[in-house]
This record gives sequence, structure tokens and C-alpha cells, in this order.
Amino acid sequence: MARTPLRSDLIEEITTRVLDGRLAAGARVNEVHLARELGVSRTPLREALIGLADRGLLVSAPGRGFLVPPFDPDEARRLYPLVAELEALALRWTSPLELAGLPDALDAVADEMAAALESGADLSDVDERWHALLLSRCPNPHLLRLIGQTKPLLKRYESCYFGGAGRAGESIGEHRRIAAALRDGDLPTASAVLVRNWVKALAYLGKDER
Repeated sequence: MARTPLRSDLIEEITTRVLDGRLAAGARVNEVHLARELGVSRTPLREALIGLADRGLLVSAPGRGFLVPPFDPDEARRLYPLVAELEALALRWTSPLELAGLPDALDAVADEMAAALESGADLSDVDERWHALLLSRCPNPHLLRLIGQTKPLLKRYESCYFGGAGRAGESIGEHRRIAAALRDGDLPTASAVLVRNWVKALAYLGKDER
């Protein structure tokens, strides 16, 4: 017998559909069809949709159910600096001893990013692993939860507005400088480059280098 998806499973699956465009920006969520596709009843599905609306990934519209928000460049301009500061704060919360053990592993993931760039593959999953590793020693679960809830809002814009080999190569270089700063015990520089890595993406808003 197939397992009934948990609420967390539903949230993850619906989030994926929003991020990959199966639930398109500006579209209304057809709850009947979605419940059938996911093999769940309307009640747990609605609970998951409410949870995603609370996080900002969906919008609850009276009389229309749930909508995927349209793309809004102004929202992207608010989100990138926010995530930048949150990740930098998580870095500052982490002990220097814990940070000292990360650079080699961070460089290994950066090597994967460079290989993906050279082969023309999508870098987003590898980049996400790099950032997850960077924050993996942070002892503040509340801060990490906030970052985890905010970043999916931002990921919609990465695929729509940002990218290109030039930006990707520049970003990989910034990742390596962060690791180098941590290796030197220079947390202020690592934090500053991390913030710059996120915020500089705003220069690519509305551009498509691909």
C-alpha cells in the first residue's frame, strides 16, 4: 500500500512545482487536480497550501483559492539583501573552530560547480549544497529555519532573471574567496564576500546571458 504523504512531503512537493514552473507564476492552484495528482484528500493539501501561503510562496486570494505570486523584481531586490544578511549572521554565529574545518570541503564543492559550468550543466543544486555546507555548523536552529523558509522565495528569481556563464564564473570565484578567508581565520572578509555574492546578483535582474 502506498504511503500517504505527510504535510512536510506535500509542502516540499508543492514548493518544487512552484520553483520548476509546473505551478506557473500568476496561476491559480487547482486543488482538485493537484490533490488527485498527489494522491491526497483536499484537507491535508489545503493545510500544506496554507503553510506555503504563510511563507509567502503562495497567495491566498478570497474567492479564488491559492495563487502562485507573479514575478516581481521589487520583491527580488528585497529578498537578495535579506538572504545575504541572514547567511552572514549564521556565519558569525558559528564558532571559529567549526569554521576552520570547512574550507577544504567548500573548495571541493566549488570544484564541482566549476566542472558543471564547463559542461554546461545547471549549477543551482551544487550551489545550494555549497551554501548549506557553509551554514552547516551554525548552532542557531531558529536562524537556519528562517533562512530555509526564505530561500525558496528567492530561488524563483534565480531561474527567471539570473544566470549566464559570466555571472556563474564570477560567483564561483567569490565562493573560493570565502573559503580562503575562512582558512585564514578572517571572518569579517568571509562575511563581506558572502553578502557581496548575494547582492551582486541584483545587477543581473532582468538580464538573460544564456
